[in-house]
Amino acid sequence: MTDFVTIAYAIYIPLTIVLTFYVAKVLFQNGRVFMLEIFRGDAEAAHATNRLFRIGFYLLNVGFAFLIMTISSYRVKALQDVFEVLSNKLGGFSIYLGITLFFILFAMLRGRRHARRSTLPQIATTES
Repeated sequence: MTDFVTIAYAIYIPLTIVLTFYVAKVLFQNGRVFMLEIFRGDAEAAHATNRLFRIGFYLLNVGFAFLIMTISSYRVKALQDVFEVLSNKLGGFSIYLGITLFFILFAMLRGRRHARRSTLPQIATTES
């Protein structure tokens, strides 16, 4: 039993880390455009903020992957059990990762909308 649990951990840990880093790479590479717009072209501030968000994304998602990592509580007696447990764990983690991704996209879109509103010229109103 212990050998199968070790195999499951040996597959689970690298897969969650690679998945997290891949999603972060794509998200924050494409998020630069939003950040530049939010920071009104200030590339240094946009880049620094993007890096900080990326580090937070890594910590949050890798931390969650480790939090839900427990496999030894499942009855893993055969290789089939390893794949069934991993599909459950990786499926749940992928859903969580997707929710996190959409939350960050939502935040970027809100920041972009706010930046666009604050750069619109103010129309003077005159009361008669």
